[in-house]
Amino acid sequence: MTPAALLVALALLSVGAFWIGKSRSLAIVGGTRGVRNLHSLPSHYGFMTALWCALPALAVILVWLVFQDAIILRLVTDHLPAGVRDLPANELSLVLNDVRNLVAGNVGRDAVSEAARGAADEYVRLRGISRMSLTVLTLVMVVCTALFVRSRITPELRARNRVEKVVEWMLIGCSTIAVFTTIGIVASVAFEAFRFFSMVSPIEFLFGTNWSPQTAIRADQVGSSGSFGAVPLFAGTLLISLIAMVIAVPIGLFSAIYLAEYANPRFRTYAKPLIEVLAGVPTVVYGFFAALTIGPALRGWGESFGISVASESALAAGLVMGIMIIPFVSSLADDMISAVPQSLRDGAYALGATRSETIKQVVIRAALPGIVGGVLLAVSRAIGETMIVVMAAGLAANLTANPFEAVTTVTVQIVTLLVGDQEFDSPKTLAAFALGLVLFLVTLALNVLALHIVRKYREQYE
Repeated sequence: MTPAALLVALALLSVGAFWIGKSRSLAIVGGTRGVRNLHSLPSHYGFMTALWCALPALAVILVWLVFQDAIILRLVTDHLPAGVRDLPANELSLVLNDVRNLVAGNVGRDAVSEAARGAADEYVRLRGISRMSLTVLTLVMVVCTALFVRSRITPELRARNRVEKVVEWMLIGCSTIAVFTTIGIVASVAFEAFRFFSMVSPIEFLFGTNWSPQTAIRADQVGSSGSFGAVPLFAGTLLISLIAMVIAVPIGLFSAIYLAEYANPRFRTYAKPLIEVLAGVPTVVYGFFAALTIGPALRGWGESFGISVASESALAAGLVMGIMIIPFVSSLADDMISAVPQSLRDGAYALGATRSETIKQVVIRAALPGIVGGVLLAVSRAIGETMIVVMAAGLAANLTANPFEAVTTVTVQIVTLLVGDQEFDSPKTLAAFALGLVLFLVTLALNVLALHIVRKYREQYE
């Protein structure tokens, strides 16, 4: 049985174990009329039985699958002819790679050696034995565990406590995985970034104004000096993000004010989901829209006014990116405005303030921390955007404040540097990790600041 089929079978057996545990709990108290005599609900006894059947078997399956290939390859290696088995490690690795490809169906039998064909047949045989053994072991474990738990079910058994304890440990495990995944990502990026900084001065990287990451492969090669001044990338990122926020903040804030304070409930029911649909549109669609519609339109309008506008410009990317992040500002601002206590509005009305005066002088000021937090989260989203910039702003690392010219951003250069086959021992490739580390620190600071502001607001009004 394949691993996928085995997992499906385990899920079905767990459902059966649930029914066994629930039925047993009802049987020992004489049916549904005696449920009051049980410590926990019958469903808790069913969940306890299902968990005790599924979790140990799932652990065995995972451990088995982790070590299965290594053990089978070791046995296959011992099965190889002596002349092949005694090859140097690198050559033996090539033979085993042929065996894997043949088993996976990536190559034909005629494309590999006779020894590899024999080893592949042995691999398939051993894998079949391994899967059969795992299937039998799993089924025996599930049946035995179900019968054992069923025999231990009594009215006094604290099934709910045990189920909640298992769920608690599962949640702790998921949280631990998330934390260590984050730590691993940061550590890997930081390690490669420090390797880059050992080759290139951090002062040159952070304050240099010329970005040309192409490095010379040969000593006599020219035109590839390798300049790693990232200021043009930071400037391009800031310029496009600024344009995007100039579009997103007013539109998002004003739409939030209207929906929260002026719109009737029926209109709000339809309008708010329609605005939030913008956040679900894939960024590649926005990129197409910017490259095929907004860019040519801006160039045509510029020509009519005698202004030179590049086909790929920061303005085109910023406009479309601003449209994309409107829901980030609008939704959070709407929630913050709606969360302002009605007593503050009533107090302003009692003092003779109009609705507009109440909104400007009371509601907006009370909701300002939450609105600022939403804006900072939108800024983080704008800084990390890639696809729109690739398609609408270009790849030129120009140090300019002119929105009509082509610029590039940090994320675009990261993608450019890591496209294709790369060797992670040159400053050109390692520069992507340095850029990623800087981008991570900037977005982390913005997110922490936004969460701090929002938390402060919630402490004040909740």
